[in-house]
Amino acid sequence: MHVAPGYRLPPLNTVRVPEGVSDAEVRRYLLEGRGIEILGGFGPLAGRVFRIGIMGAGSTRENVLLLLEGLQAALAQQGFRASGDGAAAAAAAYELR
Repeated sequence: MHVAPGYRLPPLNTVRVPEGVSDAEVRRYLLEGRGIEILGGFGPLAGRVFRIGIMGAGSTRENVLLLLEGLQAALAQQGFRASGDGAAAAAAAYELR
């Protein structure tokens, strides 16, 4: 996450783009391949962050998991290897509720 915990807005997540990953390619993959739209940063954050809105219909469990699965696939396509499975972790967190 780009923003410190005390300053984050739950409906808008600003996530750092991993080193060596093209934010435009990730966003293109999600939009064209999965029908999911996220935004990139602007100004000094252009190319450095993803802006991901999780609100309204996008905030359902199903849509959050679809986003995480798609984001993980988009990053993997560029050679990024996550330290864990974000979608599985989110699914487990939903089960705790």
